[in-house]
Amino acid sequence: MSVAIVTDSTAYLPAELVRAGPVPITVVPLHVVMGGKAHREGVDVTLESLSEALRAFLPLSTSRPSPQEFLDAYEAAAASGASAVVSVHISSEMSGTCQSARLAAEQAPIPVEVVDSRSLGMAMGFGVLSAAEAAGDGLSAPEVAEIARVRAVRAKVAFYVDTLEYLRRGGRIGSASALLGSAFAIKPILTLVDGAIRPLEKVRTSSRALARLTELTAAAANDVIAAGGEVDIAVQHLDSASRAESLAASLRERVPQAGLVVVAELGAVVGAHVGPGTLAAVASPRPS
Repeated sequence: MSVAIVTDSTAYLPAELVRAGPVPITVVPLHVVMGGKAHREGVDVTLESLSEALRAFLPLSTSRPSPQEFLDAYEAAAASGASAVVSVHISSEMSGTCQSARLAAEQAPIPVEVVDSRSLGMAMGFGVLSAAEAAGDGLSAPEVAEIARVRAVRAKVAFYVDTLEYLRRGGRIGSASALLGSAFAIKPILTLVDGAIRPLEKVRTSSRALARLTELTAAAANDVIAAGGEVDIAVQHLDSASRAESLAASLRERVPQAGLVVVAELGAVVGAHVGPGTLAAVASPRPS
């Protein structure tokens, strides 16, 4: 009795972590529409072309995978011998991806547990990795799903954007729109609350934003360690590799007991909504 793991491309899992897992992880891509043409994230759209389109303020949109794309993944899992699937996806507050997965689950030849992670990026990705570990240990699909759900929800996320304009255009800004009036005078730090983007702090410079990301993430991670837990950290970015490496180095120094400290680039779907220069930091407690 084996449990297969499916996720979507907004987990932005580094390939080396996917390969190192005890069970295969299938990634179903979301779509980016540029110049009227749909592209599959991580398959046939490059971050270079996305960055060029963003800087030129060309029309961009994103869309969820179709139910058929998920059904194809579930049928492939069944054909490979899986007895069930755990399918972990981007917050339903930001995308209809979970809805597509649930529609596909109704037609799947084996049981499918769809998990609304209430997050995205490595906050979700660490949950996917823990799900794969649990599946490798032989846990049932409901148990695997619960591990993924809890880890994703417990993650602390803080991220910085150079401008709120892309979030505003994409309609993903939520109550953070309160910051728009002074968007040119501030550097907003945002977070995820109940699966949606919310404002956290306002700072005046990008260097101060980087410092606050370090402080907030180190504090969250060290709180976990002080309580006897284990924690992993991720730093993710769009077209800002040097600042991401600097942030990761600071976090390694401030949280020497952290497990993984992962640096990874965000993909085209999230990038289309946050814009170049974005930095995100995640502190993710491991399952106890």
